[in-house]
Amino acid sequence: MTRLVVVSAGLSNPSSTRLLADRLTAAVVGELGGPGEGVDVVHVELRDLAHQLTDQLLVGFAAPELAAAQAAVRDADGLIVVTPVFSASYSGLFKTFFDTLEQGVLDGTPVLMGATAGTARHSLVIDHALRPLFAYLHAVALPTGVFAATDDFAGPDLDLRITRAARELVGAMGVGGSAVGERRELVDDALAAVTPFEELLRRSRG
Repeated sequence: MTRLVVVSAGLSNPSSTRLLADRLTAAVVGELGGPGEGVDVVHVELRDLAHQLTDQLLVGFAAPELAAAQAAVRDADGLIVVTPVFSASYSGLFKTFFDTLEQGVLDGTPVLMGATAGTARHSLVIDHALRPLFAYLHAVALPTGVFAATDDFAGPDLDLRITRAARELVGAMGVGGSAVGERRELVDDALAAVTPFEELLRRSRG
């Protein structure tokens, strides 16, 4: 089963950010063969997790819904991430979610980046803000990012960019091929391999 996780940071409901996320998702699922063809899609709407994100920053623990979203990202074969643009960069809500992930979670994970704004003046946000963020997180940021200003939703060029980006993500996910990269060991991995106390005692006795 191919696991695709879609992280959307739109603040309104409905939002242009979620609209772009849905169009990217549909394109990727179509490239994978269509709905029901071994594709498991998980949508993470950060607007619904805003309070839980703040709580984790303050107390260090994730509430169940946020923990489930973090686990989905950890287990994803590929990510679609879309943020609105505020002050020429990604939103604080978007950044906060990725700040709460354990280091190493995104190692080698291919990421299709998207952003929305009211005008085309922010069209470089993917290259000057999103790409460095995911490079730091050791994810595989795809060559084609999809920026959509309000006017872009009515034009044909957006569909072309969405299709190109979707094909890049499917190829990077290694569907039917090899994986993109290896993830470093996480805390959960180490806990899953804990040696039982009885075994440690047996070893100590020789």
